[in-house]
Amino acid sequence: MVTTNSEAAPEKRLTRKPRVVVTRRLGPAVEDRMAELFDVRTNATDMPLTREQLIEAMQDCDVLVPTVTDRIDAEMIDQAGDNLRLIANFGAGTEHIDLDAAAARKIMVTNTPGVFTDDTADLTMAGIIGVPRRVREGVQLIRSGEWTGWAPTSMLGSKLGGKTLGIIGMGRIGQAVAHRARAFGLEIAYHNRKRLPVAIERMVGATYVESIDELVAQADILTLHCPYSAENHHMIDARRLALMKEGASLINTARGDLVDQEALIAALESGHLAGAGLDVYPEEPEVDERLIRHRNVMTLPHIGSATREGREESGMKVIANIRMWADGHRPPDQVLSGLG
Repeated sequence: MVTTNSEAAPEKRLTRKPRVVVTRRLGPAVEDRMAELFDVRTNATDMPLTREQLIEAMQDCDVLVPTVTDRIDAEMIDQAGDNLRLIANFGAGTEHIDLDAAAARKIMVTNTPGVFTDDTADLTMAGIIGVPRRVREGVQLIRSGEWTGWAPTSMLGSKLGGKTLGIIGMGRIGQAVAHRARAFGLEIAYHNRKRLPVAIERMVGATYVESIDELVAQADILTLHCPYSAENHHMIDARRLALMKEGASLINTARGDLVDQEALIAALESGHLAGAGLDVYPEEPEVDERLIRHRNVMTLPHIGSATREGREESGMKVIANIRMWADGHRPPDQVLSGLG
């Protein structure tokens, strides 16, 4: 049974400013507003906190504001101070937080859903367009000084119109990608845990495919937009990569561990895949040198959500969640736990 950890909400409004620890820099507008409203401590270095530093922070605050770089497991939550009652995550993904452990300690968790939908979809389109058209290779050719000029057979890529874009995960971002891709003449096929209503399928022009295996076999370009969990660790493995069409492309702006990186590199180096567009990696900030060297792999530094507007809006959502919680109300973006 799915329950909420709503019992973690304050029984009454706090009579003092909540003590808030923010693990990364969130920008002047957000930090200035937090300083006005809360007793806040920020991370001046902007370097990811160590495990020990996170535990120390959790022992001395009412509210922790982590990001995707902060892994907060059950053991850490068990060591949190009695005053910690809210983890107000900056970002939509919460797989880095043990939600069940938080619920067991009556610690509420909130996130900032919907803020980065368009930003991530826009960046995904850069890969969907850029990999088939060999943009990374073309940039390198110019920068190396080796370009000898236009020729009829030079730098031939693949056109987008009429090709099949396979989308795994048809939530907000997947639908936004489908909407954009239709303008480029792509045929949209998708797989989701639950099929979308027919009205939405018609709106985005998407066809449901029952299995991931069937979808990857159909796709000329495969793009991932599902959250990470133990269940879908290495969802795209050597077997599924082998099912993909010769010369297909893979785009991943979701989570690095959705893809078996060694299997992906093997598929790229063998030529089975034409290329890949990657914004996420298994061991960030480490990026495998073989991916960096490959002539048609676009390697980006996890910038899917990196717009000034989006980051500021996410920070303001964090503030709204904290204020609602501190006033004794349920925040608008409370995350469900799996405890029952």
